Formats: sequence, structure tokens, C-alpha cells
Amino acid sequence: MAAVGNSTSDALAFAGAATLAALVAAGDVSARELAELSLRRIHATQPTLNAFRCVRDEAALREADEIDRLRARGAGGPLLGVPVAIKDDMDLAGETTAFGCAGPFAPRPADGEVARRLRAAGAVIVGKTTTPELGQWPFTEGPAFGATRNPWATAHTPGGSSGGSAAAVAAGLVAVAAGSDGAGSVRIPAAWTHLVGIKPQRGRISTWPDPDPFNGLTCIGPLARTTRDAALLLDVLSGSHADDRHRPAPPAEPYLRAVTREPARLRIALSLRVPFSAAPATLDAAVRARVMWIAGVLADLGHDVEVADPAYGLIGASFIPRAMGGLGDWAEGRVTAPEQLDARTQKAIAVGRRLRPLLGTARGLERIFRRRIGRTFRDFDVVLTPTTAQPPPRIGAIDGLGGWATDKVMVAACPYAWPWNVLGWPGVNVPAGLTDTGLPVGAQLLGPAGSEGLLLALAAQLETVEGWAELQPPVGASESALRVVA
Repeated sequence: MAAVGNSTSDALAFAGAATLAALVAAGDVSARELAELSLRRIHATQPTLNAFRCVRDEAALREADEIDRLRARGAGGPLLGVPVAIKDDMDLAGETTAFGCAGPFAPRPADGEVARRLRAAGAVIVGKTTTPELGQWPFTEGPAFGATRNPWATAHTPGGSSGGSAAAVAAGLVAVAAGSDGAGSVRIPAAWTHLVGIKPQRGRISTWPDPDPFNGLTCIGPLARTTRDAALLLDVLSGSHADDRHRPAPPAEPYLRAVTREPARLRIALSLRVPFSAAPATLDAAVRARVMWIAGVLADLGHDVEVADPAYGLIGASFIPRAMGGLGDWAEGRVTAPEQLDARTQKAIAVGRRLRPLLGTARGLERIFRRRIGRTFRDFDVVLTPTTAQPPPRIGAIDGLGGWATDKVMVAACPYAWPWNVLGWPGVNVPAGLTDTGLPVGAQLLGPAGSEGLLLALAAQLETVEGWAELQPPVGASESALRVVA
């Protein structure tokens, strides 16, 4: 098949995973053509966006050719020939898993469960995306790779810690990507890059070979431009490894089916209050206006929207020991050059070690907070909150700061997402529009255990009105623009 032209390639770059898989299955485009397009766009934007930690040029093309051979013999798959990316905290055979850190790392001997499921679905993994050291910041910057930039405004961060995955999807470098969320790390970059980002129920997507990352706080979740593609990726990735610690019951129906069904009239709690916070945080007026807009759209769709706040209490008492302890758990035995880590990372690892005696108590508190916050769902079906308190900050917002000063910047920007990681319950970021200066912001749809299908159905209903996938960022909108940027 002849190479696609610029106008066609631009359309393919933003066509979405479901559409691309259908085109490959029908023989209208080859997996190799899609891989070549993805790789071309990655390399064109890498000097500006810096979204990838490693790019698999030869391996991706080789795997795409194999998919084309299999398709010719009748093989299929929900992501057949679709270029995808995974965050650099997930194992991919033959590649390192550095998790944002400097120093030498040995290539991993086998795929993690996420990579295995992507391959089984027919996807082509074109590379691994950037993340801050040990995923600890909502800004994707670090000494090992520099700064990852937002395709909507390159002077600003795409968020973190799954910022590379978010930037790659938003700029049309890949159709969908996998990120991980330990304190909002899928939802925050989704909000700041105009994407749908899902933090699923704990254990919904296997984290193997780590059976319990960050003491149960971290989940793996999809990033996509549409609710449909996010649901498709969630379907592909859902399922447990035999040795996972958390193994929730399978959903009643595929998530891709859930997004085709309009939800019944729902009771939605609008909560703007900042949860428990050790540092001051104030909701930015522009973010508040956009979240209130989403609340108004939901009301116009026939849902009952009422101001009400979950009873978060001192939920940080469960979060802090687990999060800090998780840093040391990951670093020990994997980071070979700890002296090359940011001084703040080294200090956080040391604090986490001192807090390890509190882990049992911290995890036990989760049950109390589940009961306490779960009372909200006696009166409401869904909670609507801002995803972040501020629009995306400028690159370098935490450069040169000490640990406590860095924490204050993080908390001021992102105080809303992390409580749902303590609970292990699902949440979905939906795009809430752009500020007057063109910066994306988002809103969270939050639910109780196992409510991903309901949240996605509500997100899909919102999307029919908002049409957020029609907007494309300045970086990545066309191949001609990419050449100028590069």
C-alpha cells in the first residue's frame, strides 16, 4: 500500500484507537503504516515535547509487520495494529524500567501484565513514556531526562506523573497510552492535556510483576482522547494475574458497551471543598468556573446536582506512610545509582523507611475512611470535583526548591485527586474546557467500588454535548506543524 499523504496522516493521528483497529482489520491501512506515522510524529516532537524515555523504532516496525502478516491470515484483535505507549514504570521485555531515575538499569527479561495484554490485543508498543523520579510529583521533570512539555502550551507542564503518556496521546503521537495513578497521576495529566483519564478500581488492571505497588495506592489506567477509546483500553487491560494481591470481581458488562448506554437520572454531589491538606490550597477561579460549567451541563442533561462534600476527615493519615514507604520499596534493589537521584527523592526515601512501622495502621485506617466517605453514596450516585485546583503550572515550578517547599507547590496545584487512591475506588477525569489563556483543566467523576461502568456512561453522555475530542493542541495538530516545531 502506498504511503499516506499529509492530510490523511493528520486525520489518522487523531482518528482514535477503535477507528484505527477497524481500518487495519479491513485492510484500509496497514499496521506498519500506522507504526511509521507514530514514530515519525514522536521523533518530530521529541525535541519539544520530550514525551518518551525510549522509542522502539526497529522493534515496533518488526512487530507491526508481524501483525500485518497475521491479519492477512485472518487474525484480529481490539487494538489490531494500533500504536500505543506505556509509562516507564511498567515492564517491557528487552527495555529498561527506570521509573524516571538516572543510572544504569538492566533490560527487563519479560513483559509485565500490561504489556502482555496490549500485545495480545494486537497493539504495537512504540515506546515508554517519561515520568518523574518514582512518580512522586505531578510535574514530569527530572535530572534523568529533562522536562516533558504540554502540547497545548509548551511553557507549561502536562502534569504527572504520567505526563509523558498524556502528552503523547494529546499530541496524536499514539492513539492511547497506559499510565499509573498513585495520587492522581493519570487524572491530573489528563486534566491538564484535555484527555479522558481513568483511575480504575484497585486491582481492576493487574500491576504485575508488582502485586501491590505503593502499598495499594497505585493503579494502572488508560489515557485517551475519547471516552470510547478509554473504555476500549480499560476492557483490554482489565483482569488479574494469579499472584495479584487485589483481584476485584469482573464487571457485569464490557466497558465499551457501558459507554453506549445513557445513564438513568443520577444524583450528583458537587464538591469544591479541598480535602484534608497539610499545606494551603485554594481553588483557582478559572478552574472553578469550568467545573461549574460541567455541573450545569449535567443538570441540563437531567441529573440532580447538589452541593455536598464527602467526609474526608484526616484521610492523609492513611496516605502518607503508604506513599512515602512505596518510594523506598521501589528503589531498593532496582535503583543502582541512588546518589544520582534528586536530593528531595533521597530524603523522601529515607522518611519512608522511618514510617514503615506505621504501614499496618495506615492500611487499617482505609476501612474506616471507606465507611465514612462511603456514606456519601447513600444519598448520591456520583461525586463531581475539580481534578486539580490550578491550571497547569509553568515548567520549572519546583526547580531548586527544598522538600517542604516542593510539597507546598504540589498540594496547592493538586489537592483533589489522592483521597480516591486511599479508598481504592474508581474515578474518571473528563475535559472541562480551556481557560481564557488556552490551558486545559478537568473535572473528576468519582464513584464507589466497582462503579467504572457508571462513571464512563456519564462521561460519554457529557462528551456528546461537549465534543471535547474535536479540539486539538497546537503541537501535534498537523505534520507540517510538527516539522516547524522540530
